[in-house]
Amino acid sequence: MFNNLTRFHMASSPRSPLIVMRDTRAWQLQVWVSFGLAVFLCATGLAYLPGQALDRAFMVMGYVFCLSTVFVLSKAVRDTQKASLTGEAETPMWRLVVWGGFAVAMGLTLWGLLRMQIDQTYKAYLGVSWLYLVTSAFTLAKTLRDRHEADLSEAHVAGRQQALAERSVAAAQAVA
Repeated sequence: MFNNLTRFHMASSPRSPLIVMRDTRAWQLQVWVSFGLAVFLCATGLAYLPGQALDRAFMVMGYVFCLSTVFVLSKAVRDTQKASLTGEAETPMWRLVVWGGFAVAMGLTLWGLLRMQIDQTYKAYLGVSWLYLVTSAFTLAKTLRDRHEADLSEAHVAGRQQALAERSVAAAQAVA
C-alpha cells in the first residue's frame, strides 16, 4: 500500500527471504509536511492569541506538553507491544505514568482553551489546530519508529550475511 518492500536473502536459507517493510518517500514527505503544517498553524494561532500574555504562555506550555507526551506515549505503546512479543517485563507503573501524563496534558490544555475569554471562532481554530498537531505527531512518531526498526533489521541482516561470508571464506581456506 504505502510501503516499499526491501528483500534480503539470507545466505543460509536462500528460499526464505527476510522482508523489511519500509515507508515510501511520498508517505514520509506527507507525514513531515503534515506535522510542519500543524506546528505552523498552532504557532500562528498562539502568536496572534488575543488576551493576556499569561494566557498565551499557558497555551504554549500546554501545546508543548501535549506534543512531548505524544512522543513518550507512542514509544511506550510500541515498547509494550514489543515486550509482549518477547516476554519481557514492563517497568512497574510506567504505563500509568505515561498515560496519566498524556491525559493531564490534554486535559489541562483543553481546560485552558475553554476558560479563555476569547471569540468562539478563535477557540475553535486553536482547538482544531491543537488536535491536528497531536494526531500528526502520533503519525510522525510511528513513522520514525518504523524507519528505525527497519534500519535495525537491515543492519542485522547485513551483519549476518557478512559473518556467513567470512565463515565460508575461512572454511574454504582451511580446506585448501
